[in-house]
Amino acid sequence: MRSLNHLTPSEQRVTALLTEGLSNRAIADRLVLSHRTVECHISRALAKTGCRNRLELALWMITMHGMPA
Repeated sequence: MRSLNHLTPSEQRVTALLTEGLSNRAIADRLVLSHRTVECHISRALAKTGCRNRLELALWMITMHGMPA
């Protein structure tokens, strides 16, 4: 798995909101983005980190960023 620096700032923002358990639609509403844009950011973050799903990506973000669980 790669470091947080490999994610773009937008990918980091979207991934950080995954840790709150938000849906793609809720993330899109919160960041004023389209649902499709959020899907793309998550897809790219999954590919860059080697994570297999949203839960694994959220846990990766908590571990890499030192975010509280």
